[in-house]
Amino acid sequence: MDRTVGIDYGRARVGVAVSDPLAVFASPLETVPSANIIDYLQKYAAAEHVVCFVVGYPVNLDGRPAEAQADVDVFLKRLGKAFPDVPVVLEDERFTSVLAHRAMIDGGMKKSERRRKESVDKISAAIILQGYLDRKNRK
Repeated sequence: MDRTVGIDYGRARVGVAVSDPLAVFASPLETVPSANIIDYLQKYAAAEHVVCFVVGYPVNLDGRPAEAQADVDVFLKRLGKAFPDVPVVLEDERFTSVLAHRAMIDGGMKKSERRRKESVDKISAAIILQGYLDRKNRK
């Protein structure tokens, strides 16, 4: 089944989310150490047909590149080499961490779980992916 994969890349951890087969809904999947993300994605792609990667791209409020953008650019090169035939879409990731925290509170997640950065990362990836899916499906 076709899957679109959402990625919230960070220097230490990477949040990963996936779409349903109809590409309507995004769901948090996993948080992976950054050093292992390409291996993780290759294993995932061996089991599921990945049609697109949607990567959160860090931008400041004024639209200028954020400090973390250099790290994401290095990751994008690695991703492109590992998956040369899979398109990559960049998605503005401003406010995704704030939205992830709000979603966790609204969903009734316990405070101890909300403190775990791994939870925020994979929920942020789902928010990034859902924004892309919503725009794509409106067209």
